[in-house]
Amino acid sequence: MTASERLRRATRDDVLRSAVEVAPTLLGGELRTVVVEDGEPVEVRVRITEVEAYHGQGTGELADPGSHARMGRTARNATMWGEPGHLYVYLSHGIHSCINVACGPEGQGDGVLLRAGEIVSGLDAAARRRRAALPLSRTGRRDLARGPGRLGQAVGLRHPVHDGIDAITSLEWHGATAELWLGTPRPDVISGPRVGVAGVAGTDAFPWRFWIDGDPTVSAFRWGRGAAEAAALRGGDPVLD
Repeated sequence: MTASERLRRATRDDVLRSAVEVAPTLLGGELRTVVVEDGEPVEVRVRITEVEAYHGQGTGELADPGSHARMGRTARNATMWGEPGHLYVYLSHGIHSCINVACGPEGQGDGVLLRAGEIVSGLDAAARRRRAALPLSRTGRRDLARGPGRLGQAVGLRHPVHDGIDAITSLEWHGATAELWLGTPRPDVISGPRVGVAGVAGTDAFPWRFWIDGDPTVSAFRWGRGAAEAAALRGGDPVLD
């Protein structure tokens, strides 16, 4: 039995808990998308290797200054506040479509960013979307979904058209479907500060990044703007993977 065959479809209850609780359970699971391109359905599957949890306004022991939900519900972040299991697809730096799984009960505003993964099916389609030359080198294959913008591009979900797609029921949404598949809890999960998040939100005050130890597709750590300085004030040290 392959790793994919040991997975099961995620249920609404699987994502009803807080983002910090849900995030590590996604590791080793898969996001499977089918997107109609030129009239043909194209499937890509990505094994999830790295995630980051973001709490909604007023949730958790500390308010989360790194969350899009920190200022309350807006037109941009409405999916985070809705039914868990829908995908919050937002635009980063005006270019990259990034994918989050909405978590927690409606009105909580939690989300888990899919930060990196390994393409396990639909490699040619993912490479074409990423404008990567075929045949792929080992490094090229590793990097296809290494980072949230690359992952979003590889699986074909786009902001704003696919924001709100339901990864639990897999109902068609603007020419696409998405399915979230989960495995058993992993013993090799590591947590630490989030990558590239500004200020204290990118320090060990919020150790809400989770990744599979030793997986080559996991992002390299980098400080966000002012995060290293905030960490130093807290007495923290630079973080290395």
